[in-house]
Amino acid sequence: MARHSPVTGRYVTIEVDGLEYKVFYLHNGTGTPLVCQHTAGCHNHQWRGLLEDEEITKNYNVIAYDLARHGKSDPPLNVEWWKSEYKLTAEHYVNFIVKFCDALELRDPIFMGSSFGGNVALQLALHRPDRFKAVIPVEAADYAPGFFLDWWRHPHANAAQVCASGVWDLMAPQSPDRDRWLTWHYYTQGAEVFKGDLYFYSVDHDLRRQLADIDGKRCPVVMMTGSYDYLTPPEATENTARQIKNGVYIEMTDIGHFPMSENYPLFRVYLKEALRIIRERTGD
Repeated sequence: MARHSPVTGRYVTIEVDGLEYKVFYLHNGTGTPLVCQHTAGCHNHQWRGLLEDEEITKNYNVIAYDLARHGKSDPPLNVEWWKSEYKLTAEHYVNFIVKFCDALELRDPIFMGSSFGGNVALQLALHRPDRFKAVIPVEAADYAPGFFLDWWRHPHANAAQVCASGVWDLMAPQSPDRDRWLTWHYYTQGAEVFKGDLYFYSVDHDLRRQLADIDGKRCPVVMMTGSYDYLTPPEATENTARQIKNGVYIEMTDIGHFPMSENYPLFRVYLKEALRIIRERTGD
């Protein structure tokens, strides 16, 4: 008997800073919108466990999109994008997410992103607290220098294998083999945008002097990092959360840098706690 997933996919066309994008997204559920951003160089497959979680989708409309140039979302349609180097900036990233939420007419969404998606969650809390009910930065910190490197696209390196191998080292050994290999597999497919994503991650994202300007009462910030993440160590996330007014930090034991795909059953335990805190703080 064939089994169909309740998850459906659609395209929406948006304009961001004069650029036209056809954006692909997956969605499932009803209730509060929960918008999910994948990690650098990857795509929305990372959120499939959450998208198919019957308990969470009873109360949350889970939406996981592919950032432009990733997965099924193309580069901009109205410019010759191949003639310039891709470097994702904080401003464009924030504007993209807001325009996407506007296009879907999402009211008071919660935004959750991991790694460079977690870092942009902090940017949203700083610059657009009016647009989001709350943010959940996963594997995030105020600053993560040192990863915008030329050899991500060096002709002597197989970028797909390099990216995927780096991902393997960032996962916890306790995570199920099948899920670790699937996370590895996802990363063999997105190497061309990886360096440009890391321009935001390591160069343009620097909130070390602005964390005090984030108001966690107006837009609750619940940060979560895995104990096996050496790229964004737990102490870096905890230190970031401590400097945000009313910021919350949750350490996720026995999980690494890709919690939503490397071990979703464990990740959901911590996610449910984050959502409970947000409900408590927003009065929902």
